[in-house]
Amino acid sequence: MKRIALVTDSTADLTEHVRRDCNIHVIPLKVRFGEREYMDGELSSEEFYQRLNEGVILPKTSQPTPEEFSRLYSKLLEEYHEIISVHISTALSGTFNAANLAKEKFKEKIHLVDSKSISLGAGLMVMEVAKYIKEGQDVEGILENIKKARKNIETLFTLNTLEYLQKGGRIGKVQGFMGSLLNIKPIIRVGDDGVYHTYGKAHSQKKAIDCVVQAFQDLTKDRKPIRLAVAHGAAHKAGTYLKEALEFAFQLPTTVFTQVGPVIGVHTGPGTVGAAVQYE
Repeated sequence: MKRIALVTDSTADLTEHVRRDCNIHVIPLKVRFGEREYMDGELSSEEFYQRLNEGVILPKTSQPTPEEFSRLYSKLLEEYHEIISVHISTALSGTFNAANLAKEKFKEKIHLVDSKSISLGAGLMVMEVAKYIKEGQDVEGILENIKKARKNIETLFTLNTLEYLQKGGRIGKVQGFMGSLLNIKPIIRVGDDGVYHTYGKAHSQKKAIDCVVQAFQDLTKDRKPIRLAVAHGAAHKAGTYLKEALEFAFQLPTTVFTQVGPVIGVHTGPGTVGAAVQYE
């Protein structure tokens, strides 16, 4: 039997190439448009954002059930001794709690990690765990190392509007959402508590992206950037601008460049642009 399986959820926004290369098992969250429910991944990001723009009613999201986690864990434990399961911040989703309920059946074989992040911030943590597994580290060593890695991953993004965060109930500690009516673009940081915090604001998307780049540079301090991931929500041109600006600033190639998936996109909306940077 193999030693350690790696599980995450679909909000980590990892590409199919990364999932396959790192042997990551993904449990999907769900998106519901009216009476029709889709597993995250059933709808392409392009189709999702098209429907989001056309729709009058905001779609709903839901987490995997404990039973769904239990089925996945049971299947993996036929092949692996233990499982490390890394998930979206508990402050933003009940996904971790569902996994924790499922864990009761398997006890010490399941090791849960609250990423205290979202999207590619969580994705970089998952990739780091995959690296440790490939290196042959034991579970105790991996869990200790990932605590350190979590403190060195910064996630920032900017939104075209706060409407979706507000409607979806994920506003966190982001204040002044009336600014969206004044065309203010907020710069949001995922804090150490796993909650959204206002980092700054700008009067245009380009200026907001420039602020995101500057914010990452300010947060670098004495740390060396070692991995970069960029995502956008139906904003390829803006995402490319952020990608190239960060690559120039840090002289570091982008590891992951992708679209924000439907479940995160419900709460952030089209025009979202963001990145996660891992430091040494």
